[in-house]
Amino acid sequence: MTGTSTAAAQRAGRLAALLLVIVTALWGSTFFLIKDLVVTLPPTDFLAVRFAIAALVMLAIFHRQVRVLTRRELRLAVVLGALYGAAQVLQTMGLQHTDASISGFITGTYVVLTPVIGAILLRDRITPMAWFAVGLATIGLAILSLRGLAVGLGEGQTLLAAVIYALHILALARWSTSESAVGLATVQAWVIAAICFVAALPGGLSLPQGVGQWASMLYMALIAGAFALWAQTWAQAHITATKAAIVMSLEPVFAAFFAVLFGGEGLTPRMLIGGALVIVATYLVEWRPGRDPEPSALEEPPIEALHHEAP
Repeated sequence: MTGTSTAAAQRAGRLAALLLVIVTALWGSTFFLIKDLVVTLPPTDFLAVRFAIAALVMLAIFHRQVRVLTRRELRLAVVLGALYGAAQVLQTMGLQHTDASISGFITGTYVVLTPVIGAILLRDRITPMAWFAVGLATIGLAILSLRGLAVGLGEGQTLLAAVIYALHILALARWSTSESAVGLATVQAWVIAAICFVAALPGGLSLPQGVGQWASMLYMALIAGAFALWAQTWAQAHITATKAAIVMSLEPVFAAFFAVLFGGEGLTPRMLIGGALVIVATYLVEWRPGRDPEPSALEEPPIEALHHEAP
């Protein structure tokens, strides 16, 4: 690569990391809202309505971008949506059998699972600093979330969700492009909505009640749903899967921040120490001065992709 293209790639990588931080802040802001909503609305019904709204709005705005997707990109979007939808349903099912704090930690293990699966399946090259940051973020998540851990059905379902989230992160980093991001995100939203509707059907579909619940639902569907899904898809075309997983481990940090700020929870030493470790891990892999530049997802495709051109 030339010096100009390298500088452009580095700028895109920084913007991608910043977008992922914004995405995790949006996701973190939804926890105390979801906690109130699912008191009266079954979790699968909440997911179905949320992603249905996101999918409808995205298709209305981005239908042209969907029409220009190639068949290969459509297949990729369906697979990505299926992965994300399955993980959402499994995580929600797991929450019915385990504490939210434990669920948050087990879900956050995708920060470890992403580089491990990437190294095994895709032969990703993970730097020693990245492995150190992965470990630091995992310790931070444990301090932030854990209050004891017993392994049962809920924990197993949540761990399976974490594995699927890791696969989703890896697939996005390897095969998404900035040009196809909007179309991919729109098709993903439709597939996620369909999976969540199927999960919600056995008990019948319930809708939010009152202005407050609908306002929360629209925020989570449009801002923390549609926008976040596009932003993640675009950002992961410009940042490695391991970096993306580490940056996204900020989600429980933001969840704790918003819970203290708006949810009436108290600030604890565990929040401060655990959150600080996750923030340091993110800093080490993305904003540390003098860090060695690493190839983006587009610059280092998986070996098998070198033999398959998109139609």
